[in-house]
Amino acid sequence: MKLLARTHQFPARLAAGAVILNSGLGKVDADEQTAAGLHGMASGTYPFLRDMDPVTFARLLSRSEIALGAALLAPFVPSLLAGAALTGFAGGLLGLYLKTPGMRREGSLRPSEQGIGLVKDVWLLGIGLSLVIEELIDR
Repeated sequence: MKLLARTHQFPARLAAGAVILNSGLGKVDADEQTAAGLHGMASGTYPFLRDMDPVTFARLLSRSEIALGAALLAPFVPSLLAGAALTGFAGGLLGLYLKTPGMRREGSLRPSEQGIGLVKDVWLLGIGLSLVIEELIDR
């Protein structure tokens, strides 16, 4: 496993890392109403989250996004590791898109107006998979 990200990977890692880090920092001081909204949407898609306290969920989500964003921005974090984490995170976001009612046009994968905010994150999945595939091919 390469110890430093490759130079051509920096733009994709920077773009994804900055967006995710900013999202996590924006949730650090989430109030109870915001936490309840985040938790409600996530637990509607992922039932195992239902028993978790909404404020605890928002705090963990914030910390996870900060950690992932920082890992992507840090060139010493191997791209295989950063890419795998990003792929998992993006998969979770796309799961929200696919399973949350009203996100897609009926009978289609195309987004509704409400779904555009989630489906646009497919680029994160593409970046994550690209990092992983490149590192696995070069082994």
